[in-house]
Amino acid sequence: MKIAVIGAGIIGVTTAWELARDGHNVTVLERRGAVAEEASFANAGIMAPGMPIKTNLHLLNRFASLKVGLPLTRRELAWMWRCYRSAKFDTSQTHLTYLQRLASFSRERLHHITAELKLDYERSDGYTVLLRTENDSQLMQPGLQTLREAGVAFKEIDPVETRKTETALNPDTDFFGAIHLPDAEVGNCRQFALLLKNEAQQLGVKFEFNTTVTQIQPAKGITLHFAGESIARNYDAAVMCAGLDSHKLLSPLGLKIPLAAVYGYSVSATIREPLNGPRSAVMDERYGVAISRLGNRVRVAGSTEFGGSPDKKCANSLQTLYKVLHDWFPGAANLSNGVQEWKGARPMLPDGLPILGASGLAGLWLNLGQGANGWGLCCGSARVLADQMGRRTPELDLTGLSIERLRI
Repeated sequence: MKIAVIGAGIIGVTTAWELARDGHNVTVLERRGAVAEEASFANAGIMAPGMPIKTNLHLLNRFASLKVGLPLTRRELAWMWRCYRSAKFDTSQTHLTYLQRLASFSRERLHHITAELKLDYERSDGYTVLLRTENDSQLMQPGLQTLREAGVAFKEIDPVETRKTETALNPDTDFFGAIHLPDAEVGNCRQFALLLKNEAQQLGVKFEFNTTVTQIQPAKGITLHFAGESIARNYDAAVMCAGLDSHKLLSPLGLKIPLAAVYGYSVSATIREPLNGPRSAVMDERYGVAISRLGNRVRVAGSTEFGGSPDKKCANSLQTLYKVLHDWFPGAANLSNGVQEWKGARPMLPDGLPILGASGLAGLWLNLGQGANGWGLCCGSARVLADQMGRRTPELDLTGLSIERLRI
């Protein structure tokens, strides 16, 4: 089939590669000038089986560093209300199970792709969740039970053992303990996207940057209209991977996908002294801030902001990142020059689950809403969607991940 993939973030790039690998003629359409320029640009890079970053499930948790930009639109208020309802314990645990299943499959697929293509994207093994107090540990127990049921390897460890795992932790910062996931890993999401883009081009995928889709017409295939172009183009099918921009393209078609921007922040800097930085990655559960080792850099990522402007950075959010870095790895990063401060919009649905599969309109497919979990879910999402489009039974049970759940 002749297929258009709309969006060249990590979701769009992995989707394009999987479709091309299956023999399809694929064109990727991206309004930016390169791949992975938005939510995929500077995220934490953590891939933890069974523990995808649960930003959505804890937006209203009293420990979440949620900041709300005012005024909120009616659509944003409605989104928050739906998110609140989804955050009820039974519902959130069910959703976490769905995410765990997809995250585990996605990690397996990532390893397969990495081995097949011999990709090097600054990866390292292990992930440690730091618990400042006993209460933090108690709050983690329901999630740990989900991991046990899923067969995910983890170990609850005391401060002494934690410091053996991450030897550079600040000796002056007291804490209750930690949870160590030996099978989790860290990798540079954007670097992986750039490498896979090159591999996709080897398979014949065309990438058209600075190209904005303005209208979709599903009829005997898919017709796409573009900004600055008078002639529309026809495809057999299209896959929507355009993040937040998907809403304005899908709404005229009657597809009301409740996507909203949940912003996250990161600070990246070179490591001053390798022995003073993290070995892989740690997460401060209290503040929801991750500290990752990416090659010769350290990246601190976290904070959750809803509403407001994508161009305006919140000083308090950035200050939280610097505080957490100083608490755990003081002096590890060179903060005097070359520091990259980033704010990115993670497109999320209120229930925190992505939408994978057919849209209900002939020829139009959806791979949307991974939000803060895009890196952890991208390879699995792309593979199951390619299987669906090729009329094959996906290897993964897609219960709870189709558009049908929005119609209930």
